Amino acid sequence: MAEVENLHDALIDELMDLYNAENQLTKALPKLARNATSRPLKAALNSHLKETRTQMRRLAQAMRLLDEKPKGKLCDGMQGIIKEGNKMIEEVAAGPVLDAAIIAGAQRAEHYEIGAYGTCIAWAKAMGHSQVARLLIQTLNEEKAADKKLSALATSGINEAATFGMQEDDE
Repeated sequence: MAEVENLHDALIDELMDLYNAENQLTKALPKLARNATSRPLKAALNSHLKETRTQMRRLAQAMRLLDEKPKGKLCDGMQGIIKEGNKMIEEVAAGPVLDAAIIAGAQRAEHYEIGAYGTCIAWAKAMGHSQVARLLIQTLNEEKAADKKLSALATSGINEAATFGMQEDDE
């Protein structure tokens, strides 16, 4: 994309960034699911992979509504989050601690997306692009729901299981 000169350009630039972020996640989520040991966590990650593909289609539709060709531009933020997640998978032993770390990494990605989608929605509304805003609100709601599900998984036993043996170490 050329130089960003106005809010419309900034919105397009951010949508392209999100498109690439979602695409990166379609490649990262299967690895997280493969490394998770908790069945509910594996199921949540695989379910969110399907949602992520739908979210990419929505982003493409939003770009077309703005007379732009659907495409991405490298999202350095998501690339960094995924790089950290991959490093964590290499450094943490399989089991509950890794499951807790996978949840933490997945929530970092969700929070990044929640912030970006919120910004794009505000910008789209400011410019009167109500159809674009509605598409992005659907995705924002899914991202928030995914974050809540990850929190629920963490507090439903994964975090507790990850602390097993800690009391002996602390004494």
